[in-house]
Amino acid sequence: MDSFDAGAGGILRQPKAVWATAGASVVAFMGIGLVDPILPSIAQGLHATPSQVSLLFTSYFLITAVAMLLTGFVSSRIGGRKTLLLGLAFVIVFAALAGTSGSVGQLVGFRAGWGLGNALFVSTALAVIVGAAAGGSAAAILLYESALGLGMACGPLLGALLGNISWRYPFFGTATLMAIGFLCITAFLKEQPKPARKTSILDPVKALGHGGLASAAVSAFFYNYTFFTVLAFTPFVLNMTPYRSGAVFFAWGVLLAVFSVIVAPRMQARFGSLKVLGGSLVLLAADVLVLGYGDHSTAVVCTILSGAFIGVNNTVYTELALGVSDAPRPVASAGYNFVRWFAAAAAPYFAPKIEEWTDIHIPFVVAAVTAVLGAAVVLVRRRALTHEAEELEPRHASEDGVGVFAN
Repeated sequence: MDSFDAGAGGILRQPKAVWATAGASVVAFMGIGLVDPILPSIAQGLHATPSQVSLLFTSYFLITAVAMLLTGFVSSRIGGRKTLLLGLAFVIVFAALAGTSGSVGQLVGFRAGWGLGNALFVSTALAVIVGAAAGGSAAAILLYESALGLGMACGPLLGALLGNISWRYPFFGTATLMAIGFLCITAFLKEQPKPARKTSILDPVKALGHGGLASAAVSAFFYNYTFFTVLAFTPFVLNMTPYRSGAVFFAWGVLLAVFSVIVAPRMQARFGSLKVLGGSLVLLAADVLVLGYGDHSTAVVCTILSGAFIGVNNTVYTELALGVSDAPRPVASAGYNFVRWFAAAAAPYFAPKIEEWTDIHIPFVVAAVTAVLGAAVVLVRRRALTHEAEELEPRHASEDGVGVFAN
């Protein structure tokens, strides 16, 4: 019986505190893809260009990257529960303010505050779920992975449903759902013991001195550029109504969830993590090339299909990043995320700029190249990325509590 089957039996038998945290995690991950189907509507409503609107992702992930150096510092001093509530409070306030924006500059600024709150919440949620869960870490990690997949799938759907009325409503809707999550965590989650050792702001940077962790982070940096070119730039290429765009990215999110939680661990068990990751990155590169040069129907199919490769990559990268070094997992996660989220900030800005400088195809060529570069790093640095004979005896992502903590 594999880790998925083993965890499925215990996933439903969890205390209220775990369900409250997992539910809020769904909404937190929804915030990443929420604006996807309404990007053209926001551009029209605020009289902004695609490159200006794409800064919604850039500001969000730039702050998220920097905040990764602060999350361990904060949570090791005030505790997991207070860190979760602080993150939720930031999201509630800035998501609501985003809905009141009168200019694209204001909206970009409010998304930055939202990114700080999301970083504090998401980086702490897994540790809290594992600490409060019943039935062992496998069920807890599976629940968290499921929350991530559900959130990534439902974010575009919620954005489409509310955004079809007004582009402002998805932001108000997120603030409302997060407020409910805040109340649930306040009511059901008790404070957990603080770590024996307080984390310093520089600990994640020092952890990157390990060759394997640095290699995983650099490879993930290139991969994330491809990932967020698809997520942030494709809606302008598809140029569909919020409903149709939401449906496309909902299907994309479903594939991402299924391949992340179910398919990736089975592929790792059969072929080994590095072979699976390298192959998936090359296939993602081919997919985005076809997306960029195909007709509209082909672009829709390739957008949805990319969710499968992204799901596999997310899970495998996480296991590599958190298993390759001896640094504590929260510290390794923070260092890894600090590097890779900068690409998530760069892609939404540069993709539309590259289109302005060249044509609509070239941003996808660049995205394909970065995916291949990510695979090249895996190939060249395969010895540094192999830890405890991982390629001979691959581990399931959820067997050791790794899950998708870095996603």
